[in-house]
Amino acid sequence: MFESVLKEIREKVRTRKYVMTLHAEEEMNDDELSIFDVEHCLLTGEIIERQRDRNTGEWKYLVSGETFKKNKAVVVSKLSLTGSLVIITVYLERE
Repeated sequence: MFESVLKEIREKVRTRKYVMTLHAEEEMNDDELSIFDVEHCLLTGEIIERQRDRNTGEWKYLVSGETFKKNKAVVVSKLSLTGSLVIITVYLERE
């Protein structure tokens, strides 16, 4: 559904043109995830939802994928006006 956006997200990860918010880093650490888990999720996952940010009106995308330990995770990110991918938050999916 959002193939072109997913392609752009993956290209930003491959070329290391992304930044993580402090919130994303904290959540990543709380769930004992590494940056490699986040990258793996973005490179192999699928966009499951698109949301409009209430404050900025920008689109953010929820990418569901797997970590290296095969746990399901979701990465919330947006493509910024500066050309970078901004990773807003990350969390493990709980069953």
